[in-house]
Amino acid sequence: MYHVEFPGLGWEFDISPTVITIGNFSVYWYGVIIAVGFILAVLYAMKMSKHNGIDDDKLLNCTIVGLVTAIIGARAYYVVFSWDYFKNDPAQIFRIHEGGLAIFGGLIGALIGGLAVAKIQKMKIPPLLDVACLGFLIGQGIGRWGNFTNQEAFGCETSLPWRMASEATGGVGVHPCFLYESLWCLLGFVILHFVSRKKRFDGQIFLMYLVWYGLERTIVEGLRTDSLYLLFAPIRVSQLLSIIIVLIGAVFLILNFAKINRVKSNSIVSAE
Repeated sequence: MYHVEFPGLGWEFDISPTVITIGNFSVYWYGVIIAVGFILAVLYAMKMSKHNGIDDDKLLNCTIVGLVTAIIGARAYYVVFSWDYFKNDPAQIFRIHEGGLAIFGGLIGALIGGLAVAKIQKMKIPPLLDVACLGFLIGQGIGRWGNFTNQEAFGCETSLPWRMASEATGGVGVHPCFLYESLWCLLGFVILHFVSRKKRFDGQIFLMYLVWYGLERTIVEGLRTDSLYLLFAPIRVSQLLSIIIVLIGAVFLILNFAKINRVKSNSIVSAE
């Protein structure tokens, strides 16, 4: 049980990481919240599939495999960049129920598994990515509240009005990074959902997602106190990766829009 306060806002309440405990078995809010986010993401993707010319059954196959590889990827990412902790007792790698999942690893794993199945099923990848990334934003926006119930993934000390304090923060007011990312992802979902209705090329929404999420994570990761670092340098892994995906997304957006405008200009000249 944590006693959580937002002193600048006058809010305080008690939260428990567990929903219910029976003997040695516990159901955690983290798992429940992640499951809710996943279900809502899948329902949205299934609804948008026809609009993007995607077969429902094939999409579901990608989702099922993507879920499995997402869990593997999330754990692998965390283990690799926390190897000093695991190297003396490798058996801990399989104790996922004790925590230690990285969202970036989960996204990478989901893409690898989902896209592999998509290729096997001979699906068009760009429109699939457009639908998938909107699902990611739903899952990320909701899933981050699991970090709140666990009182983790918060940032450094701050005096801002919305600072958060609890036993986990040592009673010190800190940046509620989970809240920053949740609001940013949910806002991104709303914006990109409407943009997707008038997208100019397949893959546009996915590229915009890379820029949108990458910008937020670049900033917020710099505030966190539990970042994973490169094994050979004091560089935050997720922050570096965020910068890379922002650049990739921006470059390909510019190139695609330039191509579309060039084709449009040539068509106008030909018509004259």
